[in-house]
Amino acid sequence: MRLFRKKKKWVMKYIRKRRKGGVLHFTLIDPDKQKPEEAAKLALEAEKMGTDAIMVGGSQAAQAMFLNETVERIKEACNIPVILFPSSHSGISQHADAVFFMSLLNSRSLTYLIEEQVKGAVMIKNYDIEALPMGYLIVESGKLTSVAWAGDVRPLPRDKPDFAVAYALAAKYFGMKFVYLEAGSGAEMCVPNEMVAATRKALNGNGIYLIVGGGIRDAKSALEKVKAGADIIVTGTIAEKDPETLGKIIKVVKKAKAK
Repeated sequence: MRLFRKKKKWVMKYIRKRRKGGVLHFTLIDPDKQKPEEAAKLALEAEKMGTDAIMVGGSQAAQAMFLNETVERIKEACNIPVILFPSSHSGISQHADAVFFMSLLNSRSLTYLIEEQVKGAVMIKNYDIEALPMGYLIVESGKLTSVAWAGDVRPLPRDKPDFAVAYALAAKYFGMKFVYLEAGSGAEMCVPNEMVAATRKALNGNGIYLIVGGGIRDAKSALEKVKAGADIIVTGTIAEKDPETLGKIIKVVKKAKAK
């Protein structure tokens, strides 16, 4: 039986407590890419390696097909939070511990700025899922990623960290508790360290957690993001394709000195 199965609204407290002890690592699992039982095995291995939470979601609308079973299987296998990372309201499962309630701030479509959020808000209330408000930002990554295409995004220029800072400050003033700088799944290049550092400096001391993910394929890159000021490192594709490297990334993140 999972330790936290019957607790409600505990994930934000869990993140705050863990962050005081160092930088966090989250493993992202796409429910469309493997069967629920395989997803549970991936999640369990990541937990054994030291990841702090499992994010479940993807950029495809088909995720609803196996979403509920995937979340249930992961919760049965693991004793860490399962946090939804939905691309639309169809990515919400009543079985999850929490959901990143996010707005894709640099999307050109109202669908991902507010319309899907309106549809999902009622579901979240009825399911009584803990909502973690997030400003989600897509950064240029060397190629058009699935999330950039599906979300009709105008990616933040890699050489313009001030743009990321401005969006992050907007997220802060909206009252969001997380800012996610995302290069996208399969990105050729990860988020520039200078952009991470500038964003962290702008948010410093405001109780807002900076998440960085996409294109992080080795421990060196992960450590660079931590040193630049990331509070949480997210890796996804590497968990499916190279568990050994995932272990190295988690190890270096967990050992790194928090900024």
